[in-house]
Amino acid sequence: MKFTVTTDRDGDGVWVVECPGMPGCVSQGATKDEALASISEAIKLCLEVRAEQGLPLTLETRQIEVAA
Repeated sequence: MKFTVTTDRDGDGVWVVECPGMPGCVSQGATKDEALASISEAIKLCLEVRAEQGLPLTLETRQIEVAA
């Protein structure tokens, strides 16, 4: 499965990665590569938990265009 993730740096320089299609699925790392590796593991664990609880595996996400 493929998932969209967002990456950002917090005020301390730590990389924070979130999976918008899976609420609460967040990870972090000292480097961007470390954070991306961590979110992969977090997504796998979130999928397992959601399946065990009978929840949909993901929420629908879409991209929209906004004129700025």
